[in-house]
Amino acid sequence: MPDTGFAAFSTTVDRTNRLLRGIEEAYGWPKELRHQSYDGLRAVLHALRDRLPVEEAAQLAAPLPMLVRGLYYEGWDPSKVPVKMHREDFLERVRREFPYEVPDGVERLVETVLHALSRHIPEGEWADIRANLPRDLTSVVP
Repeated sequence: MPDTGFAAFSTTVDRTNRLLRGIEEAYGWPKELRHQSYDGLRAVLHALRDRLPVEEAAQLAAPLPMLVRGLYYEGWDPSKVPVKMHREDFLERVRREFPYEVPDGVERLVETVLHALSRHIPEGEWADIRANLPRDLTSVVP
């Protein structure tokens, strides 16, 4: 665990790095591509956050590591959500925010990121998220 001099910060850095490593391992990316796993996490989180109603978006953020919560809320305007997105709209949103080509396309990226996040988010919360998404988008949610 990195020593930041403050236990809460060291813990969140460690938990965030483990989350990013989960994405990297799924793709076989070396640590040098950490910016790609970060950008993928950011793009998926922002698309999901903006698709959910405000209360559900806040509940999704609660169990995330503190550092990831900051990334999640970056640039958020709760007065402009939920943005109605179906599956293709959602995937296009992620595609626009993730500037890299990945094997098997953006849908696999979304599934990979959400799978990595599933270690931090309780199953009951995933059920709530699925209940707030259009049926054609629930297939990418764990």
